[in-house]
Order: sequence, then C-alpha cells, then structure tokens
Amino acid sequence: MSAVKAGDTVAIHYKGTLKDGQVFDSSEGRDPLSFTVGSGEIIPGLDQALPGMTTGESKRVEVPCDAAYGPRIEEARQEVPRGDLPDSIPLEEGVQLQAQNENGEVMNLRIAEVTESHVVLDANHPLAGEDLIFDIEVVSVG
Repeated sequence: MSAVKAGDTVAIHYKGTLKDGQVFDSSEGRDPLSFTVGSGEIIPGLDQALPGMTTGESKRVEVPCDAAYGPRIEEARQEVPRGDLPDSIPLEEGVQLQAQNENGEVMNLRIAEVTESHVVLDANHPLAGEDLIFDIEVVSVG
C-alpha cells in the first residue's frame, strides 16, 4: 500500500466542523472528494495533512484559519444604500451575489446585514477567521 505524496490523485471522505462542533460540510451520503495533492485545489492546511497517509487511514486534522480561508478582513465588508441594488436581488441575510471589481474580476459576495436604509455586502469567505477541524479518511490513492 503506497503512502500519499504530492501529485497523487486521492479520494477522501471528510467531515468539517467548527471549534464549537457545528458541522459546516461533509461528504456523508455523497461520493468522496477527489483532488490532486499539492495542486491547490483544497485549503492548504488539509492538503498538507495528507502526505504519508495510506488507503483506509483516518485522522483528525486541526486547521488554523491562516491555513484555511484566512482571517476576516473588515475592509472586505461594504455598506451600500438599499436603493443602489437592483430590485431583482432579494435583500435577505445570507443571499449570495456576484459582482465585478474595478479590474473586471468576478467577486463572490454575501449579504451580511440588511437595515431600512442600507445593505452590508461581505466579500470574505463565510469561513474566514475560523479555525477548522476535519475528520478525514483516505478512500483511494492513485
């Protein structure tokens, strides 16, 4: 049985939780997640935990926010007047939007707050600033 190394295509089952135990994602009931180790397809802290593991091996990996989705950046939140948003956008917390920045790059945004006068748009990843815990099992190494 060969150990996982950079460049291998692996398949894993996983459960991701926050420090308080809240599950934010899981492969339970789905196909395992497949990716190439070291390619940047998944967060660095999880990617770096895989080399040396073998098929069937399980472990718990604690990933600090800096090796996951990074810290929350307050400047990534922007308050805009409600009237500046198109009527077609439902003004509800949690709604996901896309917009283009001044360089033409597409940005993912989330409505973080809605008041009578304004809406707060947040470009931070929803898990930014969070330390994550993953329970992983290597299903295959190719």
